Amino acid sequence: MNQNWLDFLSAHAARIEAGEAVHFGDAQTELSLAQTETILAPLTHFSLIRAAGEEAPAFLHNLLSNDVQHLDQDHAERASFCSPKGRMLADFMIWREGHDTLLQLSADIQPAMLKKLSMYILRSKARLTDAGSEIVLLGMAGSGMAEALKAVGAELPAAAMGITRFSGGKVIRLDETRCQLAVAAGAADQAWRALANAARPVGTPVWRWLEIIAGVPHIRQATQDEFVPQMANQDLLGGLSFTKGCYPGQEIVARTKYLGKVKRRTYRARIDGNGPVPGTDLYSADLPDQSCGKVIEAAPAPSGGCELLASMLMSSAESGDIHVGAADGPRLAFLPLPYALE
Repeated sequence: MNQNWLDFLSAHAARIEAGEAVHFGDAQTELSLAQTETILAPLTHFSLIRAAGEEAPAFLHNLLSNDVQHLDQDHAERASFCSPKGRMLADFMIWREGHDTLLQLSADIQPAMLKKLSMYILRSKARLTDAGSEIVLLGMAGSGMAEALKAVGAELPAAAMGITRFSGGKVIRLDETRCQLAVAAGAADQAWRALANAARPVGTPVWRWLEIIAGVPHIRQATQDEFVPQMANQDLLGGLSFTKGCYPGQEIVARTKYLGKVKRRTYRARIDGNGPVPGTDLYSADLPDQSCGKVIEAAPAPSGGCELLASMLMSSAESGDIHVGAADGPRLAFLPLPYALE
């Protein structure tokens, strides 16, 4: 955690709770404006691990679900680290920084994952360090983001997961309407001031909602060791390579693809009332006495209630009758994803 960055945000009207910038004065207005305006969000709910050393790419390649060795300087990619049973312990967005590799993950699991991944180093010429205080992460979304980026002398990458560079850091394009900046901590204050004149500052819940719309789930402490990557749509998001070779859990992940059918997928939905916490069980009419899935992510929606991403049995989802927390809990209203569930 970068306390200096949190103090800066607090001095610029951010409400900080549990290490996250939750809003800049009016959370509901921020949500509403995110539908029509260009927004700027401090991504304080993410952190970073730096992998350095001449064998770091090979080390990561042997641990993660995607091809790390062939990742170039101009692109980012998604990946997972799994248990031997093929269940996700973390999801990452990964990019190169010179000879190093940066791994972005949920902040609440970063310390434990840094320790766990370090246990695999053994004789490898690689080292892992906490990069959470070195680099500040910012999210931007809206039709005006390309113009807003000019405030820091940056250009929007042409395609998703492409990277451009500017004097303070990097821009990673996430999709058609969103991008992320990775800014050196020493340049973050100046970058924020410039960008905040071109985009509306919003809190973390707005960015979580935008991630839900994009169908991008993230593993947090409450959902570790719950999902094979396909259950969290990682294959549809470019987070799996089926040709890279072995990694922890690879046999289970490959078997799911080649020897059977994916039986669980992640869906987007809406419910009335407050959002359930990650890990909350789901129940369906066809399986009223046992869980048919779990909530991965939830965030307030501009229209009221909340939207969520939840992994569940496809057979139960097809019934259209899914309830949160109990068989008689709030009923999900399914919403479209920006990609097809295969």
